[in-house]
Amino acid sequence: MARKSSAAQTKLADGAASLGETKNAFPVDQSAISHSWRAWVEAHACRCLLFARDQTRCEADAQDVLQEALIETWQRCGGKPPDAPLVFATIRRRAIDLARSNDRRLRREQASPDWFYPPAESAARDEDLEQAVKTLPPSLREVLVLKVWSGLTFQEIAATVGIPANTAASRYRYALERLRASLKEASL
Repeated sequence: MARKSSAAQTKLADGAASLGETKNAFPVDQSAISHSWRAWVEAHACRCLLFARDQTRCEADAQDVLQEALIETWQRCGGKPPDAPLVFATIRRRAIDLARSNDRRLRREQASPDWFYPPAESAARDEDLEQAVKTLPPSLREVLVLKVWSGLTFQEIAATVGIPANTAASRYRYALERLRASLKEASL
């Protein structure tokens, strides 16, 4: 565990040191910022990461929240290392914001209609259709997919595939005829 914490500290310290290199809004010695931030992160990284883990739902969220909190406090403090309570308060606020955002997204997704889920009774028909499309020759299948699923016109299909528009229309018609015949056989 100590090795992982040391690696996390080094990664956070490198990120904190790069803050001083990427944001030149403060007229201060960049090497002093890098050194002071590195020292601050080495002293507080483990505690901050543990707190972020406690405040979030997973490790990735904890790392994201911690990174956002460090950047925000770095900007707030004018490039100087912040007081630890400010960082902990910022971690807490960012974690609350993330949880609220995730909850809103989840509610939206659960409230949305099941547009992308076909009714159970059409599953067999969908499988038959999928198999019929797979059996089409590639030239017919390509035009069919571009027309039906991509919504292209015959002119656009012709430009995409490099064939005349009338050939695209003919291939589409032939594909539909073959699909009808295949689906008729499957239903018998």
